[in-house]
Amino acid sequence: MRKRCLNLSLLALLLLLGGCYTVPETGRSSFIIPLGDDVAMGAAAFAEIKTKEKISADPVANDRVRRIGQRIATAVGDALPGAKWEFVVFDAPKTVNAFALPGGKVGIYTGLLMLAESDDEIAIVMGHEIGHVTARHGAERMTDGVIVAGVGLVLDSATKDSKNHDLFLAGYGLAAGGGMLAFSRKHESEADFIGIRYAAKAGYDPRAAITFWQKMAKEGSGPKMPAFLSTHPSHDRRIADLQAWMPEAMKLYEKARSRY
Repeated sequence: MRKRCLNLSLLALLLLLGGCYTVPETGRSSFIIPLGDDVAMGAAAFAEIKTKEKISADPVANDRVRRIGQRIATAVGDALPGAKWEFVVFDAPKTVNAFALPGGKVGIYTGLLMLAESDDEIAIVMGHEIGHVTARHGAERMTDGVIVAGVGLVLDSATKDSKNHDLFLAGYGLAAGGGMLAFSRKHESEADFIGIRYAAKAGYDPRAAITFWQKMAKEGSGPKMPAFLSTHPSHDRRIADLQAWMPEAMKLYEKARSRY
């Protein structure tokens, strides 16, 4: 009983510490528990990654990524307060990936640069990854994880004397897992929406999002798991959403073109 009360008290305290955050580009509100300094944690994580991953010495690739990144950073503006922008190319030709961390830390692998042939496509990827950061998706996932774990502890304590204890926990695990998958897909779609807007505001053609994800679909051809088991939307769904958002993104692009 004492342990159960302690778990409930801890969960209640965490919930009281939390607050609402509004995503700048979409207006969506999310509940976030402050679990530390996002900017400091992002800088520390990026510094560690740079010690473990090989940094590209190609001046052309580095200059290209920094140039595109600085334009995206200008488009982001006040949506990422406290950012100390840093754009790093990692030398990994077989890795088609990129990431962004709180504080304006962005990494791109050479494998992605080989696939995304145009500056427009690179800008789309950068915008998407930075969109995850400005929307605070990482903090939202951490908050959701804390709540899920807290409720699981309470459920474990509350049902431990029940003959259906294991059944309760298994059911909760399935429900929580399904919710987290949907949560991740929602974040991916939101980052897509934010990303094409950042790219367009930076003067990059948002239509490159379609060509890039078509390439990604070909790269990932083969057996695919059902969408409801995936943390990402299907390529077809992603492309359809991007096409639906394109008219608005094109207006931002046409407005920005005169500045670049």
